Amino acid sequence: MNTIYLTSSDEDIKKAAEIIKAGGLVAFPTETVYGLGGNALNPSASKKIYEAKGRPSDNPLIAHISKTEELISLVTDFPENARKLATAIWPGPMTMVLHKKDIVPNETTGGLNTVAIRCPANETARRLIELSGVPIAAPSANTSGRPSPTRWQHVANDLDGKIDAIIMGEPCIGGIESTIVDMTEELPMILRPGLITPERVSEVLGLDCDYDPAIKGPASPDMIPKAPGMKYKHYAPKAQMKLFAGDREKALDVMRKEQAELEAKGFNVVSIAYESGDDAARNLFGDLRAADAHGEDYILCYALSLEESINYSVMNRMLKSAGYNIVEV
Repeated sequence: MNTIYLTSSDEDIKKAAEIIKAGGLVAFPTETVYGLGGNALNPSASKKIYEAKGRPSDNPLIAHISKTEELISLVTDFPENARKLATAIWPGPMTMVLHKKDIVPNETTGGLNTVAIRCPANETARRLIELSGVPIAAPSANTSGRPSPTRWQHVANDLDGKIDAIIMGEPCIGGIESTIVDMTEELPMILRPGLITPERVSEVLGLDCDYDPAIKGPASPDMIPKAPGMKYKHYAPKAQMKLFAGDREKALDVMRKEQAELEAKGFNVVSIAYESGDDAARNLFGDLRAADAHGEDYILCYALSLEESINYSVMNRMLKSAGYNIVEV
């Protein structure tokens, strides 16, 4: 397949929309990471997404809409608390899980009777959805299991020749995928942590909001994932990654010693220590991809403390990237 490269001009977005309408795949920027888009109502388009990524077919896709009103045609009910969240946060980096109508195919939802829906803040993304005239199913635009793409070049590295088009938009400002909130029960539940924290959800709704226990450690093989990112290996660089937790200065000292030992054995090693959760969110995936591009054998990374929810969101990605290989200093 010859992948075409498009700009964010309205003319090029119209070309991308025609590809979506015809059942093709287009990678496009959002405020979180780049998405790999196809018609969410077209079963064959969803199958193409799974095939292009090498993604397990029971891993649900997120349907992206350009405005909240478009949600009504996709779900059986729109509870008041879900309306409150949409009003407060959309457009933005939050996905809600609701009960789906039959119009949404099982190929898009991983066989579930629920659908994950998001209204992105990125203007290019919303314009593409608007011109396509359909909700766009869009997981991250990378090979399944690899670090998510935050630049169009990352997409090209993974998917050139496998999809119809890539929109060469701006780098993603958020850097990690959207928060996924299950709104099918009385109390909201975070199925995937992100930039929208449980505290923010509680602030809007006046209700307790916690993380699903399933995201707090490695998933069991027989788990049925309710949302993207809950079950399968994610975000993994080619290099072997190791996290170091504890007092920052002590951890950095241990990292320096381990790096010196590994380099003395002839290995290429990079050490990473972020100053804040926001800094880590913006740069983690790009740094992991840069390490691979530079041929690093090992990535040593300081683990963020979990005192802030944004740190928890980033650590969710770091732990999966490292295969839960973490050392307490």
